Amino acid sequence: MTRLISKRVLRSVALTLAMIGAGASAASAADKITIIVGGMEKQIYLPAVLTQQLGYFKDEGLDVELVNSRAGVEAENELLAGAVQGVVGFYDHTVDLQSKGKYIQSIVQFSQAPGEVELVSAKHPEIKSPADFKGATLGVTGLGSSTDFLTQYLAVRNGLKPGDYTLLPVGAGNTFIAAVKQDQIQAGMTTEPTIAKLLQTGEAKVLVDMRTPEKTKEALGGDYPAASFYVQSSWLEGHKDEAQKLANAFVKTMKFIAGHSAEEIADKMPKDYYAGSKDLYVQGLAGGKAMFTPDGRMPADGPETVLKVLSTFSKSLQGKQIDLSKTYTTEFVDAAK
Repeated sequence: MTRLISKRVLRSVALTLAMIGAGASAASAADKITIIVGGMEKQIYLPAVLTQQLGYFKDEGLDVELVNSRAGVEAENELLAGAVQGVVGFYDHTVDLQSKGKYIQSIVQFSQAPGEVELVSAKHPEIKSPADFKGATLGVTGLGSSTDFLTQYLAVRNGLKPGDYTLLPVGAGNTFIAAVKQDQIQAGMTTEPTIAKLLQTGEAKVLVDMRTPEKTKEALGGDYPAASFYVQSSWLEGHKDEAQKLANAFVKTMKFIAGHSAEEIADKMPKDYYAGSKDLYVQGLAGGKAMFTPDGRMPADGPETVLKVLSTFSKSLQGKQIDLSKTYTTEFVDAAK
């Protein structure tokens, strides 16, 4: 009798443990958060990798996987398809997508300036301002990307029409550099560390600089909230606990950036992000560190500037009423530890 009861107990325990194990495995899979980054090697998106390097995701009990993509528009498409839970990309996508009936929200704002530069090839000294883009091929990371948006705005603001120039998706880093060298593009928009490499070799020069809030106001007329962490509004409604933990981690990172030098920040990054030269990496970061927000908050008039810029050229926005309050939230940054 005792042996029979023991066998029953053992079978029951084994079954219970198996069920618990299966439940734990399912919970673990459900708890994993995948975030796609529109170019992890770009300094504008540095907070994503830095948060991971500093261990802040783990401090919040999060299992976060960062996935790289070539451009923000590719990351946006993955989010809309439900393949990932969040994106590190430009805030302007939240405005653009709302005009198309799709709702995403920025929950942490990494930057108050694009951190982008319109470079012109040294082979084309005739291009002295965006007004000279007529007939030129202009490099962007991807069609529908934020570099696409900003390039179109600069062109239209300087009196050009869409058909006056050609946009060519060339990515960033080595592919952008190759496009300049081979004269596939005569000018293009990119970020650090690509900027520093082309300036060092003399193969390009700065045409429009948007690496700091001051220079961005000159170019765009106000603060331009750019790099951010955004999610689908529908996901946010059911995952506020995870969203808060992510905000906690990212806000700690923004405070780390604000309180440390470019060299100290670079020391925390993977060495292969230096793109062959730590000195150039640090130089670029020192020159553009002011683009980052100190606390993850949205600049007061930033969303209005973005809407104004996009409305200048975007047909999808013309005649549409955009509710900017649904493109971002300060709820989680306000409550961050």
